[in-house]
Amino acid sequence: MRIVLQRVTSASVTVDGEVTGRIGTGYLVLLGVGQGDTEEDCRRLADKLINLRIFSDENGKINLSLADVGGEMLVVSQFTLYADCRKGNRPNFIQAGKPDEAERLYNYFADYCRSKGKHVETGIFGADMKVELVNDGPFTIVLE
Repeated sequence: MRIVLQRVTSASVTVDGEVTGRIGTGYLVLLGVGQGDTEEDCRRLADKLINLRIFSDENGKINLSLADVGGEMLVVSQFTLYADCRKGNRPNFIQAGKPDEAERLYNYFADYCRSKGKHVETGIFGADMKVELVNDGPFTIVLE
C-alpha cells in the first residue's frame, strides 16, 4: 500500500462535473493498493496518518495531529502510485492490486478511518476524477 499525503487547507474531488468529496483543513490522501496488501496494512497506515503530528502549534512547531486541529480527510484511489517506469517510456502497473480487491481495501481504509472518529470524504473508485487542493506548506509525505 502506498500513500501520498498532502496537508491541505482545502481539497475536493469532482467526477463528471459533480463534487463527490470536499474538505477543509486536513489531509488529501492519494491511496494506492498493491498486490498482496491486506486489511492489516490499511489499519497500520490509517493509524499512522491519524496520529501523525504535522500541523503547527501556537509556537509554529509541527506538533499537532489531525485530531488536534479538527481536521478532515479526503481519500482518493490512485493506482498510478504503482507505476513502474524502469523500462521504456510507458509505465506498467503490474504491481497494482486487482481492481476488485483494491476497491474493497480502499473502502475498508476509508471506513476504518471513519470508525476512528474522522470525517472522511472520498472520490469514486475507478472514475476519472479531477482533484483540486490547496497544499498547506507545501507539506507532502509518502508512506508505504
